[in-house]
Amino acid sequence: MDQETVFLTILGMALVTYVPRLLPIWLLSSRRLPRLAVAWLRYVPVAALAAMLAPELFVDDGGINLGPNNLFLWAALPAFIVAWRRRSLFSTVAVGMAVVAAARLVLG
Repeated sequence: MDQETVFLTILGMALVTYVPRLLPIWLLSSRRLPRLAVAWLRYVPVAALAAMLAPELFVDDGGINLGPNNLFLWAALPAFIVAWRRRSLFSTVAVGMAVVAAARLVLG
């Protein structure tokens, strides 16, 4: 591949990545959004995180796994409780990692 193709590819990827993020900011920065829209937008980060985590927690070998052998699902439960109570990313990650490490140590 020549340098021009690489440059145009990187430029195209940058445009596709940043234009959808910048357009709403440019178009909506001078307007006040309705209260319903603001309330709805407040849930977008939680929904995006759930969409990324759900397949990792529930899907194993192409199927739903809710059984006792799903280590990451069981580690997510105490991590979720810590996240809900403490609202600390560090504590949540530490608890999740500790549960996985302890389970692997005990179960082999």
